[in-house]
Amino acid sequence: MFKSQLNLSFLFLQFLVLQFSSTVSAIRDNIGFREKTLCRTTVQGRYLLSDDNGYVCDALSVDPQSRCCPVKGEKFSCQGCNLLSQCCNSYEFCVSCCVNPARTQKEQVLKMKIATPATAGNFQSVFDFCAGRCRHSSESVVHENAYLSDFHHCFSLQSNSSGPGVTQLETRLNGINVFIGRQGDSCDSVCKSKGQSCVVNKLLLLNQCDM
Repeated sequence: MFKSQLNLSFLFLQFLVLQFSSTVSAIRDNIGFREKTLCRTTVQGRYLLSDDNGYVCDALSVDPQSRCCPVKGEKFSCQGCNLLSQCCNSYEFCVSCCVNPARTQKEQVLKMKIATPATAGNFQSVFDFCAGRCRHSSESVVHENAYLSDFHHCFSLQSNSSGPGVTQLETRLNGINVFIGRQGDSCDSVCKSKGQSCVVNKLLLLNQCDM
């Protein structure tokens, strides 16, 4: 009788060990299949950065493992941006606004060249385009040492055509009031004196020699 009970206890113990090992194995399998999400972020700003999910945060808030901003606040925020000109007064919010699929079409961006030469490569993602386009460029500078406006981080798509006709330019300036300021005046100061706001992209059209 005692031997029979001993055998039953031994079998029960084996059953418990088998169940525990299978549970541990299942947990390990689940851990093995868990994918880590890694974000790409801007590096230009001193205090803020934007990730490729469209969030803006300060450097101390970034997750050290994923490099992502906390999922809080407004996604694809356009804070400090003029949506008419598609220009912003902050690089990070320019990128955040730009990566919004509703504003920047992925199919169009991936066909664009990073630089003018035909040998230049294409953008690999919308984030690459936005991070590059929102940086200062010659288009937002006047006299090589001053910005045309406080809104000098722009993400509008560049036109691939060269030398557009006057009719095309007039169409693109439709609805824009043109004021002539004194030499040295900024676009912002002249427009504010008239109760208007500066639209940097349109100012660039006016400065073309073929107008």
